[in-house]
Parts: sequence; C-alpha cells; structure tokens
Amino acid sequence: MVVPVLIALLLTVVAGGATSIGAALGVMGRGTSARTLAGGLGLSAGVMLYVSFVELLPEGAAVLSGAGAGSGGGATTARGTALSVAAFFGGIALIALLDRLVPEPVNPHEFSGRVDHSDVHDEHRDRAGLAADAALRARLLRTGTVMAVVLALHNVPEGFATFVAALQAPEIAIPVVVAIALHNIPEGLAVAVPVHRATGSRAKAFWLATMTGLAEPAGAVLGYLLLAPLLEGPAMGAVLAGVAGVMVFVSLNELLPAAEETGEHHTVIYSLIAGMALMAATLIVL
Repeated sequence: MVVPVLIALLLTVVAGGATSIGAALGVMGRGTSARTLAGGLGLSAGVMLYVSFVELLPEGAAVLSGAGAGSGGGATTARGTALSVAAFFGGIALIALLDRLVPEPVNPHEFSGRVDHSDVHDEHRDRAGLAADAALRARLLRTGTVMAVVLALHNVPEGFATFVAALQAPEIAIPVVVAIALHNIPEGLAVAVPVHRATGSRAKAFWLATMTGLAEPAGAVLGYLLLAPLLEGPAMGAVLAGVAGVMVFVSLNELLPAAEETGEHHTVIYSLIAGMALMAATLIVL
C-alpha cells in the first residue's frame, strides 16, 4: 500500500506544481491573452467533464455494485447505481457549500479569465507613474495575496480528488492530473501578475503563486490521514462518485464561466470538445 500512496502523492504534486507554469508566465508577462486563457480553461473543463461522467462515476457505481453480492446481480447493480448517484450529488453539495462560504469578490470561481487588465496588463502604462501610485500598488498586492490564500484553500479538496483518483487506477489518474494541471495554470497567473506589478519582484510573485499549488499535496495528505479507512473497499466507490461531482461542479461553476468571460466563445467550445476527445483517446490507449 505504501508504494501506491507515494505514487498518488507524487501525481498530486505534479498537478499542483502546474501553478508554477502560470506563475512563470505571469512574471514574464506572457500567456495572458484572452484566447490562450479561454483555450486552456475550456480544454480543462472538457477533460474534467469527460473523466467524471465516463470514468469516475461509472467506476464508483461498479465498486458499489460489487459490495453486496448476496443480494443478486440486478438488485446489487441498481443499489450501487443509486448509491453512486447519491454520492455524486453529495460531492456537488459539499463543494457548492464551500463555494458559498467564500466571499464573492475573492472567490476563485468568480475569476473572469482576466487579471484586472485595466490596472495590470497595460504594457504601455507610464512605469514611473505606476511606481509613484502607492495606493494602486497596495491594492494590487492585497488582491494578489488574498487571491493566493483563497486559491490555496480552494486547492485542498482538488488535491484530495487527484490523490483518490491516482490511488484507484492509472487510467483514471492521468486524465485527472492533466485536467487539474491545466486548471491550475491560470490560477498561477491570477496570483503572480498583480503581485509582480505591485512589488516589482519576480521572485516574490512566483513563489507566492507556487505556494497556492502546494496546497494540493497538502490536501492529499490531510484527506488521507482523515479518511484512510474510506479509501479501501466499497466506500471507495462513494468517494470516486463524490469526486466526480466535485469536478463537474468546478467545471460548470468556475472554468466555463471564466472562459466565456474572455469573449472567445468559439475557442471555449472547440477547446472543450478537444479536451473530451483528448481524454477519450488517452483512455482508449491506456
């Protein structure tokens, strides 16, 4: 059991580490175009939705259906399906509750796919004037710092979701890791850009954004310590279905609305379909 746990934790680190890619792009002033963000968010949403409905939810139902072999095949299957559906919507309810507890102005689910273009992204702004505006710098620093804290808290359940998928099977883990990693890149941008412009320090901006991604392996460890008994046997089916619910909610409540607000509707849709196709091909190969 030790080796699978270590591998699952490593994959969670990889997914969380993708935040550093966004951070690097942010401090270099690249990768922030509307089309790039729309494509990345749409692709991630497509991967998450496909994996949730085609892999995680059916796998959860299969595990739960095998839990009560004594009750007959048809009855067992129906019971397992019902339990997996309940767990799926339970996962949605849990992440929705957490989402409602976060103030809207700093909620990562309200991130519009842009990082305050009016104050931050104008490369032609008078740099001397920006440096003299202490109030603006303070606001940007506060925005970046609060965003970092909120995203870190938001990444804890995502880290556990990645960890659970990695424990179950590689064919499930790899698409989930890819989806979470793609999702984390714009989050790194959202933190690094305002902090970089506020402090003038690439290092501070990069490391603050990177720290938000490290919350994912932290969430994996915390979840494992608290819920280890549930990660074996029939209960794993309920966990998988619940994780599917979490990922669907994140896709519909966060990724797609943020992608649409970039104004690149067709890019979002094409990327969404491409994400589904990519994961379909990956699952066939695996």
